[in-house]
Amino acid sequence: MFSFMLFLHLVGAAGLGFYIALPFMVGRASKLDGSGQAGLAEGLASANRIAQYFLVLQLLTGGYLMSQADYKVIWMIIVTLLFLAIAAIGGIITKPLKRIAISIQSGQSASSHIAKARTLSVILLLVYLVTIYFMQDRMYK
Repeated sequence: MFSFMLFLHLVGAAGLGFYIALPFMVGRASKLDGSGQAGLAEGLASANRIAQYFLVLQLLTGGYLMSQADYKVIWMIIVTLLFLAIAAIGGIITKPLKRIAISIQSGQSASSHIAKARTLSVILLLVYLVTIYFMQDRMYK
């Protein structure tokens, strides 16, 4: 059971790899025309929704894996807070991504929404990379 859960946890981590590419894709949005920006933003919002499902998988499998080993409490707290930060920022970034398409369709400028999405995606990338570091360097009792 442990190895199957570890496999699912790794699949979830691979699914969250979307957050590594997200800042680069959002940065590309400012170089596109209006309809291209709207299409890219809608695609990124859909991909973010899928990544949120991978976060649920990470929560379930990570909780199981934490219960199977003797980790330091501080490590478990840090990892849980990092997970919650990824989930929160991933949810927050949905609004600017959707607003890009709405602004384009109503004929308004979407540059402020693109800038907000770019900032949030960079923060999300940094938190994800820190999480990967802590997952690679686990602390046992």
